[in-house]
Amino acid sequence: MNKNPVASFLLPDEFRRPPLVRMLHEGRLVGEASRHAVRGLSGARTRTPYAGSAPVRDADPVLLVPGFMAGDYTLAGLSRQLRREGHRTYRAGIPVANMGCTLDTAEMIESRLEAIVARREQRVQIVGHSLGGMLARGIAARRPDLVSGIVTMGSPVLAPGAHHRSLTMFVLGLVAMSKVGVSGVMNETCVGGECALESFQESQVPLPSDVSFTAIYSRNDGIVDWRACLDPAATHVEVRASHIGMAVDPRVSDEVLSALRTHREGAAAAASSLRVATA
Repeated sequence: MNKNPVASFLLPDEFRRPPLVRMLHEGRLVGEASRHAVRGLSGARTRTPYAGSAPVRDADPVLLVPGFMAGDYTLAGLSRQLRREGHRTYRAGIPVANMGCTLDTAEMIESRLEAIVARREQRVQIVGHSLGGMLARGIAARRPDLVSGIVTMGSPVLAPGAHHRSLTMFVLGLVAMSKVGVSGVMNETCVGGECALESFQESQVPLPSDVSFTAIYSRNDGIVDWRACLDPAATHVEVRASHIGMAVDPRVSDEVLSALRTHREGAAAAASSLRVATA
């Protein structure tokens, strides 16, 4: 079996795989998850039981997309925090693990967005972790009528192949499973063929001016080259979390909330200016 199934165009020369020592930073996950648990308990104690204490849900609807080999459950804590701040959050529909063909997954998420927009009668903001952010980037470029803004967390949009070699082993395993007939997993074309090329090219398409984009990254990322997360189309926000920890660290959730608010305020200001100009 090919020991490097990832296509060369996914790993441009200016990027590199994180060294082994970087992987040690992922040990921060325990502390980051603990921080989330502590904040959850604190929030439960301070929450008042009186009617009317719940936030008014007038903020943008938000679709949460998990990373590679992760499911919707990994973003449950982030979802709760966003809901406390008035957002209506929606799962991507990936209950177990995000490990299928990226084009198929993007199509499923697009259908999910269409249903949310039809129900809420407004565009949706997408928050994606790692691979989830790359999917969000491509969908936003293709369907700006559905997406008002995206927030990526540790998403190597510029070089999806700039990941630790341990991830390559997972990819090799999925390709092997597909070859023996297992459905619903990535195959060779998904990571090194036409499917991979189409997904990558889609994620490089310029975004319309009315689609906001914030890219959250960490120099402590032990899974991907943090430089690959710095899409020039985005506003960059640095955090100190590990790659996996971005999904659970409440300090990262704070940055996500701030980005979502900024996106909405920017959209409101643009709409106001347009009304004045056309009056």
